Amino acid sequence: MKIREIEVLVVKGDITEVDTEAIVNAANNEFRMGGGVAGAIKRKGGKIIEEEAQKQGPVKVGEAVLTLAGNLRAKYVIHAATMELDFKTDEEIVRKAAYNTLLCAQKHKITSLAFCALGCGVGRFPYKAASKIMAQEIFRYLRESKAPTLKKIVFALYSQAAYEIFQKNIDSYLEYMVGKVSQGPFVTVDGIVEYRQGIVMIERSNPPFGWALPGGFLDYGESLESAVAREIKEETGLEFVDFKQFKTYSEPDRDPRFHTVSVVFTGCGQGELVAASDAKSAKVFELNSLPQNLAFDHGEIIRDYMRCRALSKK
Repeated sequence: MKIREIEVLVVKGDITEVDTEAIVNAANNEFRMGGGVAGAIKRKGGKIIEEEAQKQGPVKVGEAVLTLAGNLRAKYVIHAATMELDFKTDEEIVRKAAYNTLLCAQKHKITSLAFCALGCGVGRFPYKAASKIMAQEIFRYLRESKAPTLKKIVFALYSQAAYEIFQKNIDSYLEYMVGKVSQGPFVTVDGIVEYRQGIVMIERSNPPFGWALPGGFLDYGESLESAVAREIKEETGLEFVDFKQFKTYSEPDRDPRFHTVSVVFTGCGQGELVAASDAKSAKVFELNSLPQNLAFDHGEIIRDYMRCRALSKK
């Protein structure tokens, strides 16, 4: 399958024979290459691979280093430290090792990479869990890298059982993430900003037009609280203070563009009100004198807010 023009394949075979620019060694953190995948890489590629890796060790588990590949078909070996010499590993280590391998490839502008099953040899980590973790980290890498150098990622599994598990889980997970999750619903935030005896509303300069509560989309890697404070500052110039979550709105047709889920906050505005960003104008409205042309479901949100205020005064 392809994600952002990057081909992801699962093949049955010997990783030392895969035609990629780099291959991955599931290493210990001292880079001693004894048995398993490491031993096969050393036997075919030469002891020089181990010597070059050991000059860069020991490292913390989860880290990855790059060496030349000696006599192998590949040009490089990325050694991902999935355990110490006690051969113990876990989910966190496998996850870090997978992601740091991808970052190492990106750093060295590698275009194709072959993974083995990290942590599943002497580490005895389950193939099913490893396959899902590695698929998740590939999706994370592709999501966070603005200009990924990798154009091809291969999973090379030696045994039939491992191959079948990886083929099923890599394909199904990535297809799900690309085909469903990345299509939405998208998370947004909105703020009911109490300011000068009313609430702040903005007149939108972009479609859908109309008056709306200040707010916008949650950025990747951002908390809801940071997002709502940022959006209100960008659109109104106000600092959003003493705020808390009010309600969440998720009807599929609440936004005419696509399915959005909005987490609404209530709080106070401080500073001078100035329309900015995609706000054509910004005004303070009393709750009994709201504009007619409200965007999205913001009329419903404000009515819910008014009911809660009325109940709190009883």
